[in-house]
Amino acid sequence: MAEDLYVSDGSKEEKYEMLLKQIKGLIEGESNLVANLANVSAALKETFNFFWVGFYLVDAEELVLGPFQGPIACTRIRKGKGVCGTAWSEERTIVVPDVDAFPGHIACSSLSRSEIVVPLIDHENKVWGVLDIDSEQLNTFDDTDARFLEELCRNF
Repeated sequence: MAEDLYVSDGSKEEKYEMLLKQIKGLIEGESNLVANLANVSAALKETFNFFWVGFYLVDAEELVLGPFQGPIACTRIRKGKGVCGTAWSEERTIVVPDVDAFPGHIACSSLSRSEIVVPLIDHENKVWGVLDIDSEQLNTFDDTDARFLEELCRNF
């Protein structure tokens, strides 16, 4: 697939539908995980103009920063800590409308106001990483984001 991204002017759902088709074509046939995670981060950031989009990968009892788009980020997150570590330990997507209201939130950037974290789960039902997206606005993420991002994360 060409490295061009076509972004819909439609609803959030229409943007996700168009984006997921393009991402599938982009990563299909590419076996390098880092390349795929990097392109997915870029595609999400370009489509939705999120503040920060990236992946953390499981390494023993920590999540370690992987490919991302946005300002510098926390490098390591312990299991069960912050939104990312909680999504990993609970093996579920977490939508946070206001990060200041999330107990134990790790503020990698004071500009982050809302967040969604989706676990990456392998064929043995083990979490091998998380997709983390931050917004500078409150209440950015909802069930639509969760549904489409979970679908996206099943493609790895």
